[in-house]
Parts: sequence; C-alpha cells; structure tokens
Amino acid sequence: MSSTSTKTSAAGGGATGFSTVHPDIIQAHILTRLDGPTLASASAASPQLHALCAEEKLWADISNSTFPSTDHPRLRQVISTFPDGHRSFFSDAFPTLNNNHRLSPAEHRRSPPASELISAVDIYYQNQLIFSKVEVTDATPEWFTCSPFRLDLLDQKETVPTPVKFEADDNTCRLNLEKNMTLSWVIIDPTRKRAVNLSTRRPVSIQKHWLTGEVQLKYTTVIAGNGKTEAAEFIQCNGVITCGGKQGGELRVSEVSLQLQDMDGKSLSGKDTLVILQDAMDGGRRKSKEGEEKERYEEFLEMKRERTERKQRRERRLDMLCIATGVTIFVAFWAYILLR
Repeated sequence: MSSTSTKTSAAGGGATGFSTVHPDIIQAHILTRLDGPTLASASAASPQLHALCAEEKLWADISNSTFPSTDHPRLRQVISTFPDGHRSFFSDAFPTLNNNHRLSPAEHRRSPPASELISAVDIYYQNQLIFSKVEVTDATPEWFTCSPFRLDLLDQKETVPTPVKFEADDNTCRLNLEKNMTLSWVIIDPTRKRAVNLSTRRPVSIQKHWLTGEVQLKYTTVIAGNGKTEAAEFIQCNGVITCGGKQGGELRVSEVSLQLQDMDGKSLSGKDTLVILQDAMDGGRRKSKEGEEKERYEEFLEMKRERTERKQRRERRLDMLCIATGVTIFVAFWAYILLR
C-alpha cells in the first residue's frame, strides 16, 4: 500500500491534479482573478472549465469592471437578453473593432434598422474612472435619419473634473494624455442584441487649439463603409474628448462626442450610420492587440491624402480642358468673323 502511494505521488510529481480541485474553489479563487480574454481562453481548455467559465456572474463582474457603465439598470436588463448574457456582450464590446471587410449582399441580414441606440461610455485617467454615462438615442424620428449623426454627452456648460494639471508645455501635456487617458464608447442595439466598441482605447491624435488652448483627443476607429461612393469606401468613427482649463489649474473635460465621417470629412446621416453600425456588429472582426490602432489611423490618413491628390489632379485636368475648349471656341469665332 505504501509502495503504491509512493509511485502515484512520484508519477504525479507530488502535485494535486487540477481535476481534483473542487469546482467551488476554482470559481471562487481562480477564475475570479482572470480578465476577460484569459477567462475565454481557459474555457477552451477542458469541458469542465468550459462549464465553470460559462457562469454568468463571472462575466457580469468582468463586464462591470471593464465597462462600469454596464452596471446601469437599463443596461443590465438589455444585456440579460443577449444570447449568452454578459459573455456575449463582452465578446462584442471588449476587443478593438478591426472591420475593413465590406459585407456582400448575400452576407447582409435583412433585419429592420435599430429603433434605438444605447451608448455606454467610460473615460479613465491612469486607470481611475473619471466619467461614466449611459445615453439612449431614439433612432425612429425623421430628423434623426436625415440629419448628420452626432452624439454629445455633455451639455454646453457642463464640465468634468480630472486629476490632470493644465501644462503650459505642449509636449508634456500631449504625452501625459496620450499615455494615461483612455476611452471606451460601446454602442448597443437592444433589438438585435449586439454591441460594438467604436473608439480606440488610447488617442490616435492630440491637437491643441492655437487660440483657446483647448486640447482635443481623437479616438478614431476606421471601418469599412458602404462603398456607394469613393468617399464612403472607409468610414472614420471619431470619439472626441476636449479638455480645457487655466494655467496651473485643473484640466476639465468640456466635450465628449461621437461622429461618423467619410473620407472627405462629411458626416454620415443617421440613416447611413444605422446601416454602417449594423454591418460592423455583424461582420466586424475584433482584435485584442493594442497599439495597432494608431498605425491603422495613419494608414487611413495616407489614403485620404492620396485620394485628395488624385481628386486635385482630375480637377486640374478638367480646368485645363475647359480653358482649352474656351480658347478654341474664341479663336474659331474670331476667325469666322474676320475671314468670312
């Protein structure tokens, strides 16, 4: 008996097998320490872990810690209707959207447009939550479908305090905000039970206004457009945070907004926005690797520059053609007058 026990212990290296650990201990003391991507990976390790990782409370806690706005009563109710609850929501909302694939007509799901959109927005500075809000937008009025799409979460005179000091040195201020201020702007479609995160985690562009001194941070995701025009080949989803303040004082957030624009900078209408969002939710590929967003944005700016140059060349050729046509007509007219 002693010999058998010794052999068993030696074969197992003296360690207890993972399968012998009580499921309650795994859930309470191991899985609760994992983040979303790690928990998703763990669920694929074995049927036992898959069952344990599917626990709704685990994903609810992860969603609430990653997106504090999801603890709002309305969002809790909406997310509960998703196919797998918070797990489905997290898989839609957490990874950065990387959608440069335009759906073919066969891939389109013939579903009615969303009747409302819910924005779940969270802003962090150095991992400290400084702003969280849930905004419900009615997408049924005619003015919404016809007007340029824009969401503003702050009133005109409303500001949000931050722990950041207003720096006179532009480079210091820019580097500080680029490194430490993050944004999450999740759009939820309650009817279709899908969600999409339209902002990059960190800003891809920071600009300071020469007159007011306000600092504008852009969190831009580039996605495939509807392709109806050349300008709509790609769409930029611009999440914007504008900060201002007095020298040496506290930097305050004065604007939190979202717009969708084509390659010419023209804002999409509410109707076109609903179509783009539906395609992004259905066909948008997600990626969890951080740091590629800025490269993607710079590639988009390069495409815009090349497109602008092509457009200018076409316009110059057209101008030269018009001038040549005008001169030809003028010469022909006077030749006819003088030689007849």
